[in-house]
Amino acid sequence: MTDFLKALNIQPTNPGVSTGNTWIKSKGEKITSYSPVDGQEIATVTGADKNGYEAVIEKAQAAFAEWRLWPAPKRGEIVRQIGIELRTQKEALGKLVSFEMGKSLQEGMGEVQEMIDICDFAVGLSRQLHGLTMHSERPGHRMYEQYHPLGIVGIISAFNFPVAVWSWNSMLAWVCGDVSIWKPSEKTPLCAVACQKIIQNVFKKNNVPEGVSGLIVGGRETGEWLCADPRVALVSATGSTRMGKAVAAAVGQRLGKSLLELGGNNAIIITADADLGIALTAATFGAVGTAGQRCTTTRRLIIHEKIYNKFKEKLVNAYAQLKIGNPLLEKNHVGPLIDKDAVNMYLDAIEKCKAEGGKFIVEGGLLKGKGYESGCYVKPCIAEAKNSYEIVQHETFAPILYIMKYKTMEEALAMQNGVPQGLSSSVITNNLREAEQFLSVAGSDCGIANVNIGTSGAEIGGAFGGEKETGGGRESGSDAWRVYMRRQTNTINYTDKLPLAQGIRFDL
Repeated sequence: MTDFLKALNIQPTNPGVSTGNTWIKSKGEKITSYSPVDGQEIATVTGADKNGYEAVIEKAQAAFAEWRLWPAPKRGEIVRQIGIELRTQKEALGKLVSFEMGKSLQEGMGEVQEMIDICDFAVGLSRQLHGLTMHSERPGHRMYEQYHPLGIVGIISAFNFPVAVWSWNSMLAWVCGDVSIWKPSEKTPLCAVACQKIIQNVFKKNNVPEGVSGLIVGGRETGEWLCADPRVALVSATGSTRMGKAVAAAVGQRLGKSLLELGGNNAIIITADADLGIALTAATFGAVGTAGQRCTTTRRLIIHEKIYNKFKEKLVNAYAQLKIGNPLLEKNHVGPLIDKDAVNMYLDAIEKCKAEGGKFIVEGGLLKGKGYESGCYVKPCIAEAKNSYEIVQHETFAPILYIMKYKTMEEALAMQNGVPQGLSSSVITNNLREAEQFLSVAGSDCGIANVNIGTSGAEIGGAFGGEKETGGGRESGSDAWRVYMRRQTNTINYTDKLPLAQGIRFDL
């Protein structure tokens, strides 16, 4: 067993159901985790059955009754200590993320750093859960708003960020006074087990109520339990648009709350006034980082016709320098796709693009031979395509980049916005007017709009999420904390009379 698995106490067989400090014996399906790095089995996890799920829910309900009474700064202190624990385990957890998911070691470490950063953000937030005051129309009255915790927050996360997305939701939910139940991707269950073990050290030391942090590893059915359960106040789901629509329907059926962060089809507009060095770095990393398996991955380049050929040549040269291989080796830029199903979707998308008339200037394909035995390594590729192609209108979770040219900024914006998704967008320009036009009400329709940086990656301090088929949810920074709480308007009468609103008289 590798050193990082030992450091995280990952065993050959692991329980996948926990109420916080306690692991629950379950009779759910055995989920085997295979590394896309080498195709070898890492370990197995026993998933949740309905009895295990009920045990986690019941503990969460009991924990919420106590946890919500802890002062918010005291809850923040628990999160602060979790941040310290994550710093201690950063190398081991980062390597596990890289090994189980397949992203580069630098990105694996970066993901754990995101967890640390959100802990720091949440600690400060624990002293800033503010409402507001307002003037009453009635004399002798005071009005204000305050926020209270919701209750149980269900978190359904995707394989591509197997630990960060859980932390974005959990750390904020916890300082808000909520409890959480995490249903991780069945493709990366060991990352979830490792996180649960890391926080257990902090929870035990501080006598945190059993049930504040639940874990239910499992497949689709496990997520469906969360979505249909009226005891779960909020379901935060990250994944495909297809999955998000199912979550929204199930949660909406019972009038619950949902936070959806779904697919992206992100574009960079490269103008005639662009710094091509910045554009090249932004486009290349955005397209091939995490092997194209980020929701913020750059999938389209919209390039001004004056620089199209020049930039295309630079891009082809950059792709020729990419090193593809074991993501645990820092020299490699691109690791594997998550599994062979993802490889098949990648190959299918290439064929669909060609059938619609796309011309590949950097060919794709499956890599074979030494170092690629897992069958999950593919070539990042580039196709000249039209925005109207059906395949271009869809998100393919793989390193396929579509490039196209434009004449006017209005045309570029129409192409940028002319897809069903609305997550991240970018313009590379030194022209102030173009930058402001891109950010204006008639500009990008995405939840994230950047100038002179790429589409991929986001800082903790800003709210993360998108519009249209991306779901409309916001996670992480800014005022995203409000979605984890319920708003309450309060009016206090401090007189000996009872005047009614709107001047209504009711004399007895």
